Amino acid sequence: MPEPPGDESPTHTRRRRYSGRNPRDFRDKYKELNPERYPDERLKVLASGKTPAGTHRPIMVAEVLECLHPQPGDIAVDCTLGGGGHAQAILDRIAPDGRLLGIDADPFELPRTEARLRAAGYGPDRFVTRHANFAGLHKALADEGIEHANVLLADLGVSSMQYDNPDRGFSYKGAGPLDMRMNPQKGEPAAALLARLSQIELECLLEDNSDEPHARAIAELLKSQPLETTHALERVVRIGLTVAVPQITKADVKLSTRRTFQALRIAVNDEFAALDALLRAVPHCLAPGGRVAVLTFHSGEDRRVKKAFQAGYRAGIYADIATEVIRSGKEETFSNRRASSAKLRWAIKAKA
Repeated sequence: MPEPPGDESPTHTRRRRYSGRNPRDFRDKYKELNPERYPDERLKVLASGKTPAGTHRPIMVAEVLECLHPQPGDIAVDCTLGGGGHAQAILDRIAPDGRLLGIDADPFELPRTEARLRAAGYGPDRFVTRHANFAGLHKALADEGIEHANVLLADLGVSSMQYDNPDRGFSYKGAGPLDMRMNPQKGEPAAALLARLSQIELECLLEDNSDEPHARAIAELLKSQPLETTHALERVVRIGLTVAVPQITKADVKLSTRRTFQALRIAVNDEFAALDALLRAVPHCLAPGGRVAVLTFHSGEDRRVKKAFQAGYRAGIYADIATEVIRSGKEETFSNRRASSAKLRWAIKAKA
């Protein structure tokens, strides 16, 4: 007998299942991206000393605060806002009437971080953002009506949100387009850069940007065929190096592959030129007695910061500078592996 009208049984919807050990999609691959469905997964990842995919853990927060010594009422600038972890810690220290300007070149992560900090209670009277590269620090401050800052921070690391997302092309953890641009709306992707540069130019790029000992062999490999994806680049370097350098170990192949990605990322985003511009602008943007701290993640960055601070100290621009780099403690290094390569340097502008 047919059921009465309007008494239809609800349609059964099959529960979406986790797609196995090796799912293809980034959003399915890491359970910690779905905390509502897998509430314990994030804790497991943290306990293993890794960063949950799609999130960013600020590095050396306590050490940064100690170097910058932010005070209530200070004007602060976070030149690399990222996930906002450092910015939030500084905002708490400069309360109740201090202000912070957050600068970031990433058009996707910037609005997300701004929304999170707004939800945490930081209104526009205390916290503003600007989509820009920190090379234009002086203009960013001027546009916000800020003459000088008391506190200035630059964390030069790639954020976990960028690194973990294969669509951005920063890592070979997942297959994605060979892009690597911090701002995908500007410049040329890594694939185009590889196609444009000659073998000799690539060799110099690898030597200058990552101190790669096998730069010549890798440059030849990179020009052996068109490369459009992260996995293609990783495969060419990994397999090619074992043939070109028979005595090389698997560990050294892995290091060379990472250095290749690093060197290309630096070139794509013109990172050294941007850092040099930032270091030139800092003395003009700091108030007398103001403090600057810079977190670097490889020797090329650290050398530039060290030399700029030393030159400023000799010229009387800085009253004091870090004589040694500050590294993350054992506990943080174990709980957050990405802190292991971080180096922190600071400087204090002279009051006269």
